[in-house]
Amino acid sequence: MFKELYFKTIKLAGHKSSKFFLGFVSFIESFIFPIPPDVIIIPMTIAKRQEWIKIALIATVCSVLGACLGYFIGYVFYNEIGVKIFEFYGVDPSFWKNKISSEGGIIAWIALLAIAGFSPIPFKLLTISSGFLHFNLAYFIIVSLLTRGTRFFLISFLIGNFGPTIKLLIEKKLLKVSIITSISIIIFAFLVYQFLKNFII
Repeated sequence: MFKELYFKTIKLAGHKSSKFFLGFVSFIESFIFPIPPDVIIIPMTIAKRQEWIKIALIATVCSVLGACLGYFIGYVFYNEIGVKIFEFYGVDPSFWKNKISSEGGIIAWIALLAIAGFSPIPFKLLTISSGFLHFNLAYFIIVSLLTRGTRFFLISFLIGNFGPTIKLLIEKKLLKVSIITSISIIIFAFLVYQFLKNFII
């Protein structure tokens, strides 16, 4: 299924509506769709290497908007819609309960968001859970923007500047690169958090 969609997307990459298709998939992937935007970003950037910034920007903005909708679903319609999405992915809806009951829990949740936003871990489950747990919306948007933006801009930059030969490396090493980058982002965010907390106190 993924391979078939990938080859179809290569053909769509030069279509006049390809950017709309990219934005739509990036949007719905953040709260329900199983296929990540990377599958579209890669062939689109190969076809339009000079537009790599625009492609990454569309994916990032639409993904964060979709994440906000996922947050809203979790906040307002968790029992009606959110639980069904969890069940669709075979995940226990109560798994995240009480995850942010303390300050340490908040840091842990930011870490989970960062990892899910940058790596292949289903981001949608964290967006819905964040709304259900009434996680700080500002933190949620900032972390989503940073992680999704970093991921999409990195992929687009590499392909846009180094050509399609880099795509094999991205496809093979995406998980490893995602984990390393996510850990780096989490450490940096934690240090900034500690600095600001001590500064305010």
